[in-house]
Amino acid sequence: MRAFEAVAQFGSFTAAAATLSISQSALSRHVISLEESIGRKLFERGHKAIQLTREGRVLLAGVAKGFDRIDQALQEISSQPGHHQRKLRINLPPSFATKLAVPLLTDFQRSFPDVVLEVSTPYGGPTTEFDVAVVYTRPTADEWVTDLLWEARPAILCHPDLVGRGSNNIAAFINANELVHVKIVETEPYHTWQRFVSQNGISGVTTARGVTFDTASFAIQYVLSGQGLALVDPILFRDEIENGRVVAPFDAHHYEGFGYYLKIDAEGLADPLMAGFRSWLISRFRNHNRDEGEKPVLRLVSSSDGA
Repeated sequence: MRAFEAVAQFGSFTAAAATLSISQSALSRHVISLEESIGRKLFERGHKAIQLTREGRVLLAGVAKGFDRIDQALQEISSQPGHHQRKLRINLPPSFATKLAVPLLTDFQRSFPDVVLEVSTPYGGPTTEFDVAVVYTRPTADEWVTDLLWEARPAILCHPDLVGRGSNNIAAFINANELVHVKIVETEPYHTWQRFVSQNGISGVTTARGVTFDTASFAIQYVLSGQGLALVDPILFRDEIENGRVVAPFDAHHYEGFGYYLKIDAEGLADPLMAGFRSWLISRFRNHNRDEGEKPVLRLVSSSDGA
């Protein structure tokens, strides 16, 4: 299994053998023996490269997860008394991490000082190597245990200096200013603005223009320079709104199911650390009503507030 995992990781028998400090021929025998024992090819061996077969990809996911569990168990039983530590790998969307990770994870580490946090912020969704993840997506049915943290309802945010230019009419205001788009994986670049215009019955507006950023945080940085209208969830930028650095000139938002969801492997619920972090994070979010006219608010609860 170690031989198979190493070859899959490096895409090379030579590199895998060097990593495991065994000969390439011995490594090949291990992989061939594994293929023969299960009756399936795990690799397509080309002239210059090798690739995992479908069966190989399925096995790799299970093997990687199994080795992680073994490593964690070994760390637990080998830790010295009074020095017990566990590692928790967390994937967060970039804008979520930028705006919320510091207060959240600082609070968590005060409550659980023996847990070592390893945080990554990959664009486009979580990597395969994580224990828990927050993802920006629509509701999905998959193998993960999924909990909604909050629904995203993007609204127009802009620099205060732009308010008053053009007209009080929302269509005229949009047409008079540059549009700032936030790229969402597997959607068209102008998707959110197009849906916003459609849902709010706004006509005579061209949305296929302007500048596109990978994250909402970059979009707001651009807006803070005095340029453009960003269509983002005000919850993430509560501080900028409250201190007047950006404003929401219109009481109009857009919703189509996107939100921030907490995902954890179903098997992870058997792990007290992962299950505990899931419960802890969910308890830190309190959904306030988004009634018409009420500013959406996200409340981060400190440890003293309880679960």
